[in-house]
Amino acid sequence: MSVKRFVFAMTCASVLCVYQFGHSFYKVGGVTEKAATAAAALVASLNDSQKSKAIMPVDSPERQDWQIIPKDKRKGLQLNEMNDSQRQAATALLRSVLSEIGYRKSTQIMNMENFLKELEAGKTNSPLRDPTRYYFTVFGTPQAGKKWGLSIEGHHLSLNFLMDGDRVVSSTPQAFAANPAVVRTENKSGIAVGTRMLRLEETLAFELVQSLSEQQRSIAVIADKAPKENRTLGVQQPPKESPVGIPFSKLSPPQQSLLKDLVNEYINAVTDEVADDRRQAIQSTGGWDAVHFSWEGALQAGVGHAYRVQGPSFLIEFVNTQPDAAGNIANHIHSIWRDSRGDFGVTQ
Repeated sequence: MSVKRFVFAMTCASVLCVYQFGHSFYKVGGVTEKAATAAAALVASLNDSQKSKAIMPVDSPERQDWQIIPKDKRKGLQLNEMNDSQRQAATALLRSVLSEIGYRKSTQIMNMENFLKELEAGKTNSPLRDPTRYYFTVFGTPQAGKKWGLSIEGHHLSLNFLMDGDRVVSSTPQAFAANPAVVRTENKSGIAVGTRMLRLEETLAFELVQSLSEQQRSIAVIADKAPKENRTLGVQQPPKESPVGIPFSKLSPPQQSLLKDLVNEYINAVTDEVADDRRQAIQSTGGWDAVHFSWEGALQAGVGHAYRVQGPSFLIEFVNTQPDAAGNIANHIHSIWRDSRGDFGVTQ
């Protein structure tokens, strides 16, 4: 299978998180079994050299090493180091830990590397623009009843999971990014002009902030200028801090609905069972009234903007300030879902 056919298959084929922090586990039915089966199948297909890259101890410090910027080296085994059947096994593993929404976003992010490579041709000789330069790492033994972890990562994508027995104890950090946020350039890569991978993450937030009254905005807008980058990018644990911005209780019912829709866009990247547990975690840690929304920067597209949504069980950070590869300003999104109580299954 050629690289082009592989990326096309992943794109067209269009799940893990339950939290154990301090007090409660939410059981996730057969999700962990499916993921363990898929991970074991991938591991079984690898030769010794490949296994030396793809497998690490579950307590390895590399499990908490994550990043979505271009890097020369990452932990794990790249898709381009696998044969056809191994790539198919890796695809099955990716599908096992994501919903169709999350899987579609992941494969679109991978496929966007072809567009970036075309757009940057002649400007750089970097080999980093490659839709198969995504790394799979299994931590421990993927088997029912065992504690094991998984990382799937590359440019603009980082997915991290920890399973323990029949429970998923962590699925964060979860990071999706888009360059460009909106495709504005004709190309030969098969990416249609107007493609918008993370559309709802941006449009719902704009709709919410633009609906706020002057008084509400005085609470929600915490800075006139957006930060250049997501402040928690690559940081092992999210900050321990009080939420800022406007509380859910100070929003009108339509605005509350918009905020819920925005949060659910992040939640729904994982399987239905796990997404339900994320919502249950919100309810069990103060409910929606404990959630705050804050905004930084411009109130319209095309100028740098950012937002946070924070509650006791989660933190969302979204930044769109960088230009895209064609030079269009504020057309490059980094969006991250984190567990306020601790990522990677580590209690803060």
